[in-house]
Amino acid sequence: MPGTGTGPLVRLDATGAPPGAAVEWLTARRPEIREAVARNGAVLVRGLRLDSRATAAAAVGRVIGEPLIEREGFAPRDTYGQGVYSSSHWPADQPMCMHHELSYAPSAPRLMAFACLTPPADGGITATADSRAVLRDLPEDLVARFERHGWRLTRHYNPFVGIGWQEAFGTDDPSEVDRYCAEHGIEARWDADGALHTVQTRPAVVRHPETGERCWFNQIAFLNEWTMAPEVREFLTAEFGPEGLPFNTFCGDGTPLDRASVDLINDVYEQHTVREPWRHGDLLVIDNVRTAHSREPHRGEREIVVGLGEPFQP
Repeated sequence: MPGTGTGPLVRLDATGAPPGAAVEWLTARRPEIREAVARNGAVLVRGLRLDSRATAAAAVGRVIGEPLIEREGFAPRDTYGQGVYSSSHWPADQPMCMHHELSYAPSAPRLMAFACLTPPADGGITATADSRAVLRDLPEDLVARFERHGWRLTRHYNPFVGIGWQEAFGTDDPSEVDRYCAEHGIEARWDADGALHTVQTRPAVVRHPETGERCWFNQIAFLNEWTMAPEVREFLTAEFGPEGLPFNTFCGDGTPLDRASVDLINDVYEQHTVREPWRHGDLLVIDNVRTAHSREPHRGEREIVVGLGEPFQP
C-alpha cells in the first residue's frame, strides 16, 4: 500500500551480511544507523538474516542503547529481555492509530526498534509519520489549546480489556502503585472491589531532547473513544458505562473531545503517513519523539520483536 507522506523513512541494505552475523553487522554499523535516525527520523534496515526470536531480540537490543523497562503499558506484551518485547497483543482486525510510545508515562523511549520475524499475509504495516510536520499542519487554535492545557488520559484498569494494574505497574502491591502515582503526578483511586482508576495530564507538544525542535508528542487520538470502531465503543460503553471506558483522552483542562477534533488529528497524521510492507529480516529503527508510528490491521500470523531504549522524561 503506498503511503501519502514523503518521509522520513530511509533504507539501508543488509543483504551482504554473512549468515548468522546479523548482530555483528548491526554492531559494526550502529553509529551509521543511529546517525541516520537522528538525521531522518526513521531508518529501515532491509535484508538481515533473523533466523530466530533470540536473534531478533539481540538485534533490537544492539541498536536501542540504554533499555527502557515498560511501565503503564495498555496492551499485553511478552518480555524477551531488558527493554525487549513482543509487539502489543492487539486484535488483528483493529488498527493501532498513530501515536508516540508511552507519551503519557513519566519516562518514554527516545529510540525504538522493530524486527520482523514473520510478515503478515496482508496488512500489518508499522507506518510512520513526522511529528514536526503534523504539528505544522494542525490548526493553530487546536495546537494552542493543547499547548496551554496539555492532554489528559483516564484509565480504568480491568482484567477484561487491555492489562490489569498488576502487569501495568509491575507489582501486586497497591501501596507501591500509590507511591509510583504520587511520585509521577498521577491521580489514583481505588474502588471497594480493588479496581484502579487513574488520571494523568501530560504535555501534548514537547521539545526534542537533542535538537530542541517542537514535536507533536502524545496519544490524544489513538486512546480516544472516537478512534475506536463504533461497535467496540458501543460494547465498552454498554459494559462499563461512558465514564468507565478502559481508556479515554481529554484536553488537559478536562474538556471532552468531539469526534471532529479527533478525526482531524488522524487526518493530518494520514497526510504524512509513510507505509512500507514488512519483509522477513526487516529492522525498523525510529526516533520516538520525532516520528509517530501505527500498526495497521492484518491477516495471518505476524511476529515483530520490539525494543524500547534511551529513556527520557517528556
